[in-house]
This record gives sequence, structure tokens and C-alpha cells, in this order.
Amino acid sequence: MEITSSKYIISSPSFDQAPKHDGPEYAFIGRSNVGKSSLMNMLCNNKNLAKTSAAPGKTQLINHFEITSTPALLHKMEKGEKGVRWYMVDLPGYGYAKVSQTSRRRWEQMIEGYIRKRENLVCLFVLIDSRHEPQTIDLEFLNQLGKWETPFVLVFTKSDKNKPAATTRNVEAFLAAMAETWEEPPPYFITSATEKIGRKLLLDYIANLNRNFKKLEF
Repeated sequence: MEITSSKYIISSPSFDQAPKHDGPEYAFIGRSNVGKSSLMNMLCNNKNLAKTSAAPGKTQLINHFEITSTPALLHKMEKGEKGVRWYMVDLPGYGYAKVSQTSRRRWEQMIEGYIRKRENLVCLFVLIDSRHEPQTIDLEFLNQLGKWETPFVLVFTKSDKNKPAATTRNVEAFLAAMAETWEEPPPYFITSATEKIGRKLLLDYIANLNRNFKKLEF
């Protein structure tokens, strides 16, 4: 899959105020400062798409981005196949302590409402910082997704900040920690926004999901 255009659409304070789309949505979430915006910009090859910041807690609304893509050159287009329009969604990070209790609860309700009630959410990409050993807050969030029966995959970020052996060790430790409460791990990807590691694999994964979603062509 090749992304031909990407643009910011709108920021919404709740899922029911988000735009009414019939196309597939893929949401990105993780602890604050895990590299969501950088990853999304890397996937779209557009460094100005999502705003990045060194300060945690920058994303405070549900941000929608419209993406248009075409099959990769090696993919044989089927008769009548056209470009595909879909959406990336940047969700507020979880686990940021330096906000008021009221703001934190509002963010939690916003995230839960979107994840549980957004009908065209196809998959949630949960970002995990590969530089660290398993964090309780990440594991607790994944267990909550299990209770909500939300489809998700793991995206380990910032692999370029580690030596390869350290990244492998941290990823394996995280999957082992998940195994204590999960029968089997979800699909996962190892990425680096700086080095564009994992870009093709992630886009191929989204392309496969897109092909199973109705009302895509325009």
C-alpha cells in the first residue's frame, strides 16, 4: 500500500462529536510521550501531519486524519479497484500524572467512549516504549481492552534508541508479562519513526484490514 495523501480533519472532545465516517478508522494510543505523533507522521511520510511535542500530555482531544492510499506497485489491481480513503485517529495518552484529577477522568471517559462506541473503529494500535521493561500501566490498559473485547495490536516504538539485543529483551519480557493473563499474544510490530523501521509491515497490515471493510472505494 502506498499513501498518496494525508491531512488533518478535526479534533473532537468526545466520540459522538467526531465526524460521521463510513470508512475504516485506525486509532493510536499509548502512554504519554510514547511517540504516537512521530509514528503516524512516519507512516504517512508527512512530518507535519500530527503535531509532535517533547512535553507529555500534548494530545487532549480525539484527532482525525484523512488518509488516501493505493495498492503498492507489486499488488495487481483488481478490475474496478480504486483508491481507498480511511482514517487515522490520534487518541490522548494514558498514564500522565501531571494533570488534575478532573482532567484525567475526562480523558479516560473520552478514550473509553471512543474505543467502545465508535462503530467504524477497525483496530486499535497500542504503542509501547521498547526502551523500558514491562510497565504495569500498559499491562492494565491491555487487560481493560480484553474486557471490552476491543481488537488491538502492539506497536513497540523507539527501537533505534536501544541496542537490538535490548529491544528484543524488552519485547520478549513484555509478551511474557502478557502471557500471565492472556492465552496468546496479539500481533505486534517493532518500529522506529526515525529510521522508518516497521513502516511497510504496518501499512501492509492496515491494507489487509481495509480490503475486508465495505464501502471503501470512492
